[in-house]
Amino acid sequence: MDCIEALQKELESEYIITKKFIDLYPEDKNSWKPHKKSMDMKTLTVHIIEIFAWPDIIMNTDYLDFAETPYTQPQLSTRAEMQKKLETDYNLGKTTLKNLTLEKLDGKWDIRQGDTVFQEWSKYGALRHAFNQITHHRAQLGVFYRLNDIPVPGSYGPSADDHQ
Repeated sequence: MDCIEALQKELESEYIITKKFIDLYPEDKNSWKPHKKSMDMKTLTVHIIEIFAWPDIIMNTDYLDFAETPYTQPQLSTRAEMQKKLETDYNLGKTTLKNLTLEKLDGKWDIRQGDTVFQEWSKYGALRHAFNQITHHRAQLGVFYRLNDIPVPGSYGPSADDHQ
């Protein structure tokens, strides 16, 4: 298996897992957060969803500059809106990876705010970082679910809720 095929399979796997979380999203908990410094549940969930489109952004730009394009999160409030956005963003990322070549993975990509570069990677490294962000933030969402007595779907095997 080459690295492009591995990236494609990983994106699909993360999508399948994330879809289980979105299918249980509690619309009545949009503003809930475990700590004043935490993202609220809606912001965190929409962020996870949007990462599925990052392969397209990474492969079609050289950087993301928040000074040039300030971020505004899409206004999604319902489970159905989140499910639709997940499908759209996943399909965009999936299509980008389907059309990927090894040569394109060598380019550089960074996240910055004006002259301040927060992080720089190869395009391959940026994709790996994005996939790690899905896992990281979905784990946070799992804690949010647990604290609200929402069943936590299994991710890489069964969860405690799968054994009830």
